[in-house]
Amino acid sequence: MSIAITSQVVELTNAIRARIESRFDKLNRRNIVLINPHVVIQKEGLNYLVEAKAGVPNDTLFAQAEHEDLYAAINELGHKLERQLSRYAEKPLAQRTTATATPADATEEK
Repeated sequence: MSIAITSQVVELTNAIRARIESRFDKLNRRNIVLINPHVVIQKEGLNYLVEAKAGVPNDTLFAQAEHEDLYAAINELGHKLERQLSRYAEKPLAQRTTATATPADATEEK
């Protein structure tokens, strides 16, 4: 999986890239395809702000984390994405399709 990583403040070293890729590898355990994952690293004051956006079928995951330590921010971001992905994976397929059904369809069944 190729992950787009951008940063204007921090030089992207192999260690930073490896940490981000390892966090996204943990997301692949759910066997859900991540579409165009993108990570942005910024620095606001003394803290690092790390944002990630990845598409999943019929939805988009977005998370951001802020911490003084870049690696801690990346770990926190990974945890947030894991929680979102597990909620997405555990949501029943029927619940996803009935949310888009019109109320008229629901009343006709009675």
